[in-house]
Amino acid sequence: MQITEKTHNHITRYGFNFLWMYSWAPARDAQPPDEKALDFMAAYGFNFVRIPTDYRFWTKDFDYFHPEDKFLQNFDTVLEACRKRNFQMSLNIHRGPGYCINNNNLEKHNLWLDEVAQDAFVFMWETYASRYADVPGEVLSFDLLNEPPNIGQYGLTREIHAKLMRRTVSAIRAIDPDREIVIDGLGGGHLAMPELADLGVIHSGRGYQPMPVSHYKAAWWDGYSSAPPPVYPGVIWQETEWDRETLREFYKPWLEVEASGARVHIGECGCYNKTPNDVAIRWLRDLFGVFGEFGWGYALWNFAGDFGIVEHGRPGASYEMLHGYKVDRALLDLLVENRVNMADAK
Repeated sequence: MQITEKTHNHITRYGFNFLWMYSWAPARDAQPPDEKALDFMAAYGFNFVRIPTDYRFWTKDFDYFHPEDKFLQNFDTVLEACRKRNFQMSLNIHRGPGYCINNNNLEKHNLWLDEVAQDAFVFMWETYASRYADVPGEVLSFDLLNEPPNIGQYGLTREIHAKLMRRTVSAIRAIDPDREIVIDGLGGGHLAMPELADLGVIHSGRGYQPMPVSHYKAAWWDGYSSAPPPVYPGVIWQETEWDRETLREFYKPWLEVEASGARVHIGECGCYNKTPNDVAIRWLRDLFGVFGEFGWGYALWNFAGDFGIVEHGRPGASYEMLHGYKVDRALLDLLVENRVNMADAK
C-alpha cells in the first residue's frame, strides 16, 4: 500500500525505532546508521525513523552546557541517510538531564524540580534547533522527551510538565518557527494531555496496552512479576477484559485531544519476545487495526531485536528470508496492511 505524508489531519508516518544512540556506557560509541536496514524499510514503503538518544553521549560528567560537536555529527550522518531515502527522522531525547524512564537513579538532578536540569533541557533543544534550522520539518522532527513519568512520580505534576514543554517549544520556535515538534504522553507515554492540545505539536502515544501481553516477563517493567499470563483476547488487566473494543476505549482521551485540534502519532509500539507469537499476532492485529481506524501512524520498537520484525525470538514464530534478514513475515504483513493512505480516509 502506498502511503502519504498526511491524510487530512492525520500523520501517516510508519517505521521503526533504531537504537544507535540509545544508551551510553563507558567506551561505547554511537553506532552509525544501518544502511541495510534503511534500505529494507524503503523496499517495503516505510517512511519514518525514530532515534531515541542518551544525552550522556555528548555531555560528560553532567556538564550539560558544553556538548561535544564530534558526537553531534552522528546526528548529521543519520539525518542524511534518512533524507536520501525520503524518510522523516524523529530526533528524540530518551535520557535527558534529570530524567529517564529507565534507571532514573543515574541522574544527578531532577528534571521536574531542579532549575539547572530544566535549563539544560531547553539549552539542548535550542542547540538542535540552531543546528538544523535549515532542514525542513518533513525531513526532521523533534520529539522532546521520551515517556514522562506517572503523575506524582519524581515530583511531576501536569502543571510542571506543561510549563516545561511550553517553555521548550517556545525556545525552539524562537529559532526555528516551522520545526515539527512532538511531545510524548504522560505515564510512560500512555496518558493524553488535553492541557497541551493548543500547543500546535504532535502528541505521541504508545501501543503497549495491555501490558501483560506486550511486556510479559520484561524485568524492567515494575508489574512484570505480578501480571497475569499473556492471553489475548481476554486478559484481565486493570479490572478490564481486553479485546479490540477495549483498545478503542483506551484511546478515547487521545481522540478527544485530536478533536481539539492536535495531531496524534504512536511513537512506540510492539510486543516483547517472551509472549507466545500467536498471542502477540492476535493482539497486534487488533492494535494496528484500531490505529488504522483512527488514521494514526506508528513506529515499532524496534527493527531487529526483542520487539522487532527481525529474529525477535518469540516462541512459535516463523521467519522468511527477505533482503538478507530473517523476518517475521506475518508481523511485517500486519504493519503494511494497516497503513492508511489518502484514498482510505475519504
